[in-house]
Amino acid sequence: MRVKVFTIFPEIFPGFLGYSLTGKALNDGLWSIETVNIRDYAFDRHGSVDDTPCGGGAGMVMRADVLGAAVKANYRGGRIISMSPRGKPLTQAMAGELSHEKDISVICGRFEGMDERVLEAYNVEEISIGDYILTGGEQAALIMLDAVIRLIPGVLGNKESLSEESFENMLLEYPQYTRPVDWEGRKVPEVLMSGHHQNIARWRLEKAIEITKQRRPDLYQKYLDLKKV
Repeated sequence: MRVKVFTIFPEIFPGFLGYSLTGKALNDGLWSIETVNIRDYAFDRHGSVDDTPCGGGAGMVMRADVLGAAVKANYRGGRIISMSPRGKPLTQAMAGELSHEKDISVICGRFEGMDERVLEAYNVEEISIGDYILTGGEQAALIMLDAVIRLIPGVLGNKESLSEESFENMLLEYPQYTRPVDWEGRKVPEVLMSGHHQNIARWRLEKAIEITKQRRPDLYQKYLDLKKV
């Protein structure tokens, strides 16, 4: 996968994506990253990329001519995404879909956002990582890319662990334990030490359902709907 990031802070990348499994995958060539500094396409010596919003209002907006020039000079096809709180919510299913792409370009907004005309001109998809506001799109882009890259075949190496993660089959993950069996008087559930795989699987499913029902009733309803299909 080839990732291209449009940003005014290229030094942020690859950030934490350069460590652990995603970092190893980067070194192994399973994915690559290129940054485009939007300021390089500014028209003044100050590298200005923003201006006041038409119609008035607080804050500043990224200019269409500057951002558009950066995209025009560097975008070579594939999915192009903008991180935005008004975008479609990022889900595990969406991350899985994006993990099959060969080219992903991500535009990281700053200030109050970016001129709508650039989004329209390049049919940019808007994706949100949650119902809250960040100081910029770089942080959101890193999170989205982490969710996507870890699903590229060969990055994690254990397909079974992926199938049992939260949000697979619309359930949150069951509780996990490891040694020591007795920690400060708290013991690992006996069923997990029984070696009876069918009972363990049943216990894990029951706990996943219980946790999902308590913490994410919306997700639990989707699980029930899925079972009806």
